[in-house]
Amino acid sequence: MEKRGEGTLAIIMLALIQGFLSTGAVEVRPSMNPAVVGASVTLSLSPSTALNGGSWTVGGSLILTWTGAQQAVFPSHTGRATVDVQTGALTLTSVTVADSGLYVVQSVKPQLQAGASLSVYVLISNVTLKANPTDLMEFNSSAVVTCSVSSGSSLSFLWLNSSSEVTGSDRVQITDGNSTLTIVNVTRYDQGPFRCLVINPLSNSTSAPVNFTINYGPDNMALTVNGQNTTSFSVGSNLTLLCSAQSGPEARLQWAFRGETLNTTGPLLELLSVSEKQSGSYSCLASNHRTNVNRNITTNIMVAKSPLSGSEQRRVHVGLLSLLLLVGVLSSLPGKL
Repeated sequence: MEKRGEGTLAIIMLALIQGFLSTGAVEVRPSMNPAVVGASVTLSLSPSTALNGGSWTVGGSLILTWTGAQQAVFPSHTGRATVDVQTGALTLTSVTVADSGLYVVQSVKPQLQAGASLSVYVLISNVTLKANPTDLMEFNSSAVVTCSVSSGSSLSFLWLNSSSEVTGSDRVQITDGNSTLTIVNVTRYDQGPFRCLVINPLSNSTSAPVNFTINYGPDNMALTVNGQNTTSFSVGSNLTLLCSAQSGPEARLQWAFRGETLNTTGPLLELLSVSEKQSGSYSCLASNHRTNVNRNITTNIMVAKSPLSGSEQRRVHVGLLSLLLLVGVLSSLPGKL
């Protein structure tokens, strides 16, 4: 008898097309599918058919039977299942996830067998992220974030970095049914914000963001003088030296001249009306107290007197020529020795 029942169930399941199982033109239609936990669901026959008696099963297990106006509900569904003895419609109250399955109605008068699959889900609520620690060292730390929900069933997890989906790679591992995100050897670009999107067929919800503090640098230093690449300037020029470094947290910048530390910190060093004695090497020293990394960048500045311009040279030549002419005139005067 068990083998015959299994064979009948297999035939029923093979006949399921697009969620419906029917004999002839009769189909079973749930009033909602998928259904949320706690709801009431009615499985009706379409078109409506008058039945004198029959039975309902789920997953091959009896729910109830009826003959005429009499119905008998099996213990598994006592108080939760009723049948319309005229139409054969089955109503389930306070459904649970366990009520998901293939529902089949059978009748002798008229001879009928039809069914449909019903899915019941718990709505998703309170998606939260747990990350510990959140203060990390570039290339030396791993970030681990776990996503959890207060309620929900048949969950799918999707990870987002800002608005982009996070996928697995050599450094990125998504495990525990996709509920845990691990980033190995974090870089400065792994700060986030990271979010977890949880989905099931009835609902979806997104967590609050989590951000990581990535300590890195200083590196990629740059040093310019008056915004130029040139390092030669005339006496009397005003110079502005600008130093930059990529660092998290922001690097402390200290200036030095010819290897001697100056009383100037910050990205700018201003030199007004420079003289030749201010020629030499200028260094910007960058330090990060979190990574304990120190780096520097140096430029050599030459300050010299300006060569004479073309007009100035012409004035000198004219002056010399006048002087020579005067000497010639004086030498030609009587009384020359």
